[in-house]
Amino acid sequence: MKRLVWVLAVLGALVSIVPFYWMIVAATHDGSELFASPPPFLPGNDLLANIANLEESVHFTRVMVTSIWTALVYTALSSLVSAMCGYGLAKYRFRGRGLLLGVVLATMMVPFQVLLVPLFQMMASIGWVNSYQAIIIPFLANSFGIFLMRQAFLDFPDELLESGRLDGAGDLRIFYRIVLPVVRPQLGALVIFTFMAQWNSFIWPLLMLNSEEKYTVPVALNHLIGLSKVDYAGLMLGAFLATLPLMLVFLVFQRQFVAGLLGGAVKG
Repeated sequence: MKRLVWVLAVLGALVSIVPFYWMIVAATHDGSELFASPPPFLPGNDLLANIANLEESVHFTRVMVTSIWTALVYTALSSLVSAMCGYGLAKYRFRGRGLLLGVVLATMMVPFQVLLVPLFQMMASIGWVNSYQAIIIPFLANSFGIFLMRQAFLDFPDELLESGRLDGAGDLRIFYRIVLPVVRPQLGALVIFTFMAQWNSFIWPLLMLNSEEKYTVPVALNHLIGLSKVDYAGLMLGAFLATLPLMLVFLVFQRQFVAGLLGGAVKG
């Protein structure tokens, strides 16, 4: 039985790795070579040429810097907002708390496409079209993040909060110095999910950004798909480079992410 599990695990790993390997191989070949029969299975010699073409087509270095900056700013602000809202819903007693939580959960069931038109009109009315704040600020209050952090704070002992207040600490100091360090696993998981969501966001930046110097990675790669020509080698190279920040973020926060999963597994 154990051998069968290992075989299935290896097969699953191969199935997951093959598309990624093909993306790397395709990024090192000329676009015309990708449709040969049989297609290339080993890396080619056109990587530098593809990098130069990608940089010339969409200024990919600038696009990567823009995407990294916007994703980091959004992740930091959204994680903070989610943590503070979740803490308030978990530890403060006030009238309408249950109703407010229900509204937060209800927003998770609203399709994003329904919000596109009113959000665009709102951004246009305040002059935020083609600005970075338009792709960052409207989504800072993430309902999934608020609910995730609320669940993490529910198990936090109230006695520790009272001890902090008896020692003269204010609410903000208690939150930052006592509460947040305890929920680092859940916060690390939220950071990964939030960064991935912002990094992969496509439709909203496509609607908001109309200047090439402000494009994010998904929007820039979309412009490699023309009406009569598609730069497949550039798409594969751009997709490969776009995965590197995601892998870096996961490697940095993987310990907290795994700890959060294990904590939830043994809870109760």
